Amino acid sequence: MKILNKMCYHISFQTKLESILDYFPDLVVDPQLSMDFPTAAYINGFDRKPHQVMVTSRKDGKKHLTLMMWGFIPKYIKNGAAAEKFVNGYTDENGRYNQPIITLNAMGEELFDKPMYKEAAQNNRCVVFVDGIYEWQHIFPIGKKGQRLKTPVKYPYHIFLKDKTPPFIMMAGIWNVWTHEELVEETGELKTYHTPTFSIVTTKANALMEKIHNSKKRMPTILTKELALEWIQPGLSKERITEIAAFQYPAEMMEAHSIAKDFQKVVNPKDKYEYKELQEEMC
Repeated sequence: MKILNKMCYHISFQTKLESILDYFPDLVVDPQLSMDFPTAAYINGFDRKPHQVMVTSRKDGKKHLTLMMWGFIPKYIKNGAAAEKFVNGYTDENGRYNQPIITLNAMGEELFDKPMYKEAAQNNRCVVFVDGIYEWQHIFPIGKKGQRLKTPVKYPYHIFLKDKTPPFIMMAGIWNVWTHEELVEETGELKTYHTPTFSIVTTKANALMEKIHNSKKRMPTILTKELALEWIQPGLSKERITEIAAFQYPAEMMEAHSIAKDFQKVVNPKDKYEYKELQEEMC
């Protein structure tokens, strides 16, 4: 099984906890987040670090802000060694290379078609907080003879909400508690861990994202406050879940600008960087 969606693997999140609590005053914050609220101008999904998500608790029915590892790990993965093969690929005993399964995001149209995601889509939905996303535009240069060259030049962009009210983006997600057993070297015993993991839901690109992410024409399913609250409400029908997952946030409410090609390595990765060769007309 090969699941490659190729978008929304890179985000920014520099929002303060207070800003989220102003927007959701009844939100219950897990103690670890109250003490340490991780933020960064650039976050690479392949690092699989914990990130802030909002869920509705089955225990008390309240909305909770908690940390989950970015990168959905399905229940059939039983330990860390199997997870390593799952996310990085491996060569089997016959010398055949098995491709990694990338689950940083999941196509909203296929949530109920993929056995891996079906249960999570029905019962485990979350809202993922970011303040921007990074994506690449593919421009095919014109050769000396006027022909379009086969290899595109990739220009990175930072994409965010236009009015920054609220000062963050809410994206649809699905999650799963990955239960795995690991050997404790000191004692030789097996210890069971329960690691919550999530995937960002994506939809077809709106006019802005279609122009930027022009290789795949996808975008994260960005939600309004009303849709965010509904998305994590228990008991939604399959039809309504699929409908919300396909929601396209209005292009006119988003902004984007090109950034440096080495933005992952600079101090301020969000800073605008203009390219003379780019003829861009951003909405």
